[in-house]
Amino acid sequence: MEFAVESGLKTMESGEGMRRNQTLICAPLMADTIDDIVDLMHKAKSKGADIVEIRLDHLKSFNPRTDIEKLIKVCPLPTLFTYRPIWEGGQYDGDEKSRFEVLQLAMELGADHIDIELKAADEFNDFLHGNKPGKCKVIVSSHNYDSTPPVEDLGNLVARIQAAGADIVKFATTALDITDVARVFQITVHSQVPIIALVMGERGLMSRILCPKFGGYLTFGTLEAGKVSAPGQPTLDELVNLYNIRQLEPDTKVFGIIGNPVSHSKSPKLYNEAFKSVGFNGVYLQWLVDDIKKIFRTYSSMDFAGFSVTIPHKEAALACCDEIDPVAKSIGAVNCIVRRPDGKLFGCNTDYVGAISAIEDGLLGSQNGSIGTGSPLAGKLFVVIGAGGAGKALAYGAKEKGARIAIANRTYDRARELADLVGGQALSLAELDSFHPEKGMILANTTSIGMHPRVNETPVSKEALENYMLVFDAVYTPKITRLLQEAAESGARIVTGVNMFIGQAYEQYERFTGLPAPKEQFKLIMENY
Repeated sequence: MEFAVESGLKTMESGEGMRRNQTLICAPLMADTIDDIVDLMHKAKSKGADIVEIRLDHLKSFNPRTDIEKLIKVCPLPTLFTYRPIWEGGQYDGDEKSRFEVLQLAMELGADHIDIELKAADEFNDFLHGNKPGKCKVIVSSHNYDSTPPVEDLGNLVARIQAAGADIVKFATTALDITDVARVFQITVHSQVPIIALVMGERGLMSRILCPKFGGYLTFGTLEAGKVSAPGQPTLDELVNLYNIRQLEPDTKVFGIIGNPVSHSKSPKLYNEAFKSVGFNGVYLQWLVDDIKKIFRTYSSMDFAGFSVTIPHKEAALACCDEIDPVAKSIGAVNCIVRRPDGKLFGCNTDYVGAISAIEDGLLGSQNGSIGTGSPLAGKLFVVIGAGGAGKALAYGAKEKGARIAIANRTYDRARELADLVGGQALSLAELDSFHPEKGMILANTTSIGMHPRVNETPVSKEALENYMLVFDAVYTPKITRLLQEAAESGARIVTGVNMFIGQAYEQYERFTGLPAPKEQFKLIMENY
């Protein structure tokens, strides 16, 4: 199924200055005691929540009438009361009549919303005998912790939820693949009733952030990272300050970094802050992608406007593009894809420019770049670890600058293949420790060895590093990898992946926005992360 729906909703007006949409941000509050819940309410307000979900099922002790009355009275925000049973992923394991009595009490005492599960909705309606306070909106919810059904099934589910007396429809599914989210967007954008439609898990993150674009009633943002009421929830702070959710609207263009893993990426911070500072109507997300071809088949509308591509998809990305920059074709890898006005996908490679310029700057050091017109790489032996997309980019870029190339890779055949391509020599990774034909070499790691969480790993022994005058690591989480730490201790100059990251981002930003890259702002953001 393709998601080629253009989001043709009218922008909603709101009383808040910079707010461009009416999607609410709801903070789920889970604590052992009523007093803790009250503390969390005020914290939620200070962090920018519009509404709080009070999860009664998490309370260790609970006196329904006095406690609910207190919670409603002191809450500085509108309330949503949920008393989730174990059979729907919650903590409550008592009888249904007691649970219904508590929810009815919340309605009578002035709750703004209550949540009842679709499986229990008919029974709950019978229990109420039609006595529903007008002020309280009933959310009827359904949670699927296994998968995301086809669009037709989701449509039928929404109809069943509506028929169960919902003022607001809510369903949450689970993403087995990031393309599952497209089906939920399709339902949301066409819904004629207020709808909360979310996809759980890391592959479903996009559903939680793009709610305002497709017209969702609310999204959930947790107060603390890791303390979530459902898998894959971002924090309130991330929604408001990282993804600028208040500014998102139907016309917002979507950009993102395609990779696996991808949660560590600092790209969203870099681009979203820059977008916000110049008023560019875009949002940049992490896309945890298993099959890159499937992505472009599914998200084929102009709304999905540009993508950064990282490990392990840079080579596979070539086949997804309608047109490829000649340099990217030579390298055999793409790290930037832009959707042109005619819908065609254009791919290019900005990695090699970012990395090579960062390495040249490192070699020049205090000379401020003034060594005539030649590159400081000319004539140097440049050893590249890794023969994937980034390895190809660096080998190609260094060759262009006049360096001699050696490729070291875990699989020798792949090293040989790339070495033949650039006219260099090939090594297995195991041979690297004893490879020192000369002093003053340059080493560039383009693999994920040493990347978070495997921070204790390094591709080469410390002893071997004495033969290098400069060591570069494309990994930028952590900023100083074990490889760079040991290289510095061995007397080599070091260049971090952050330098490459900023350099490659300049051109991508310009291709995404048509605006000049805010170079100083990019450097500042990365210094402070």
